Amino acid sequence: MTIDYPKIIQDLGAEIDPQRNEGQVAQYIPELAKVDPSKYGLALQCLGGDQYTLGAAEEKFSTQSIAKVFSLALAMLHGGNAIWERVDVEPSGTSFNSLVLLEYEEGIPRNPFINSGALVVADLLVELLDNPKGTLLSWIRQMADDQAIDFNYAVAASEESCGHRNRAMAHMLKGFGNIHGQVDEVLNFYYHLCSVEMSCKQLAQAFTVFANDGCQATGQRLLSSQQSHRINALMQTCGFYDEAGEFAFRVGLPGKSGVGGGIAAVYPGHYSIAVWSPQLNPQGNSVLGMESLESLTSKTGMGVF
Repeated sequence: MTIDYPKIIQDLGAEIDPQRNEGQVAQYIPELAKVDPSKYGLALQCLGGDQYTLGAAEEKFSTQSIAKVFSLALAMLHGGNAIWERVDVEPSGTSFNSLVLLEYEEGIPRNPFINSGALVVADLLVELLDNPKGTLLSWIRQMADDQAIDFNYAVAASEESCGHRNRAMAHMLKGFGNIHGQVDEVLNFYYHLCSVEMSCKQLAQAFTVFANDGCQATGQRLLSSQQSHRINALMQTCGFYDEAGEFAFRVGLPGKSGVGGGIAAVYPGHYSIAVWSPQLNPQGNSVLGMESLESLTSKTGMGVF
């Protein structure tokens, strides 16, 4: 079946109203609270090479939790299956920064995409790598085939200035023996991870690795098939905080959201896509991002289910 992506993207753009006042820009991180709520961008990258965009597809934004997919992939690449001895693979059913389950389950985070799980992944990378931040940045640049990707140091500092729950979480993990390194070093790496800035075009390009069985569009293999498949499975079940079931029901693609308003998703074997709209619903997911992806899969009739 041939899909007319240009028409579908054009129709989708006509439906989306970035001026609609629904949702709220993330307020708890001061730098994110400054973002224009009417921003909107989309980039769809087909594995055959074609790319289609809407709006501010080349404007960079804070990827936040989307970047946790990259850190997990890097941890799996360098640490093998060691991470699964310290982090579970189940949906959380609670908010992304909840401490309740961490206490109840004795320091084993439910999955690597909630804050506690990402902190354990960060600790593993700090332990394994001589230059964790530099290696992470090189890895993301390699995945996106773009050397212009960098941290937003103002965002990292902003997160550190108000990251009291993350600090409490890291100390709780340390108390349970699931943070091996120094808490301050792990937190510093974590805040820089969340501050990574990318555009929709760069994100869609990087996520082709997960759409293409662990390979870049050029055919260069960066992850094994098993690693890529497991990351996709985790994105499908755990990629949207405690709204993963809703996203699977409405959209039907593996993906990951971030409180910067971005969503990146993949249709394995076909395409990767990134959407950015900073107005969030109460669960922390982009209102227009979810609507855009639901519209795309409805119009194409294509999804993993």
